[in-house]
Amino acid sequence: MLKNFKELPGHARIWVYQANRSFTEEEVAEMNIRVSSFLEKWTAHGKDLAAGFLIKYNRFLILGLDPTNGEASGCSIDAQVHFIQELEKIYEVDLLDRMNVSFKQGKFIAYKELKEFKKMVKQKAVSSNTIVFNNLVNNKSEFEEHWEVPITDSWHSRFL
Repeated sequence: MLKNFKELPGHARIWVYQANRSFTEEEVAEMNIRVSSFLEKWTAHGKDLAAGFLIKYNRFLILGLDPTNGEASGCSIDAQVHFIQELEKIYEVDLLDRMNVSFKQGKFIAYKELKEFKKMVKQKAVSSNTIVFNNLVNNKSEFEEHWEVPITDSWHSRFL
């Protein structure tokens, strides 16, 4: 069952998928339809799951699950991963590679392999105030408070 992301509770489980490139406006419009359709049918043990989503900065797909109506099971999480893999094929994009870092450079979102990002930190090409995206957030409250944060407030701080 599709819910408005804004209506999900703070304890809603969150999955953040970052793309290795920005989506076009046309792709975002298509993705809105595809993701809505998937979430409308998403179930766990035959029971509808209440979930919502956001597409942020034309680069991040954020899925949220309201556990009040039911938790995701192994099979429903597998279904989600298969759906994400379908999106990767359709749009020729990486969404599941977690060994990359996205961060703000002015008004742009940069995307680098972790080893490249480490080099940038050493070369002072990014500072402790650079805004990074902490895609390891677990719930909506963490997403709202700790997703876009300075490096010093993220797991990325270990590279400083």
